[in-house]
Amino acid sequence: MSAFSALPLVIEPHDLAARLTTPELILVDLSPAARYAEGHIPGARWIDSKRTQFGQPPAPGLAPEQAQLENLFGELGHGPDAVYVVYDDEGGGWAGRFIWLLDVIGHHRYHFLNGGLRAWLGDGLALSHDVPPAASAPVSLTLSDAPTATREYLQSRLGAADLAIWDARAPAEYSGEKVLSAKGGHIPGAVNFEWTAGMDPQRSLRIRADMADVLAQLGITPDKEVITHCQTHRRSGFTYLAAKALGYPRVKAYAGSWSEWGNLADTPVEH
Repeated sequence: MSAFSALPLVIEPHDLAARLTTPELILVDLSPAARYAEGHIPGARWIDSKRTQFGQPPAPGLAPEQAQLENLFGELGHGPDAVYVVYDDEGGGWAGRFIWLLDVIGHHRYHFLNGGLRAWLGDGLALSHDVPPAASAPVSLTLSDAPTATREYLQSRLGAADLAIWDARAPAEYSGEKVLSAKGGHIPGAVNFEWTAGMDPQRSLRIRADMADVLAQLGITPDKEVITHCQTHRRSGFTYLAAKALGYPRVKAYAGSWSEWGNLADTPVEH
């Protein structure tokens, strides 16, 4: 049994600090390179956040191709017994996206460090400048479609009573006042709750303690299938993670996000 087995998806800095030498731990830092170089949690391996995305228009937020993912996880030393703890310095956008990728590769032994690097520093814990060597063992992955809603799937579900579309973008993007694609506005029926509104700035950007109540007031409830998105599925990495952390049983990411939906001629839009 792993030292992490009894822990929930979202863990606190002291939970991680007590387990940093656990052999099965793969600690992933998705902060910017300069921030990692300034100091990181001991043993953390830095991943360039760009490598978590497909990166090509019109939907750069899609998952990387299988060969790219196999290279990435091979460098991390991935294996069936690995336990991932993932963090960033922004409250959980990139870290949540990486957890979505773990779901895509069918690996469910993972945790999110609540508040990430800011919470670790806020709790007075030490940083390191040592860089772990990259692993190089080949990895063969089987990808799952289950964590991801395609544009076609989402469009086929519009109007369903058991669907909640969580738009994690800024209110001006949701209303169409700020246009980042060919079309502005939002997916019909989508509810807007900006990703950063789910973080508590007084608690080092940890997930808000009242998150379940806030979402319930918006109609984003556990009895519904929750599909979350933003512009490129970075901000909605956090919202994907937050819904999973609350135990919602049906959570998907629309990885194409508004960069895909807002650039297609035949997708319906509301303002």
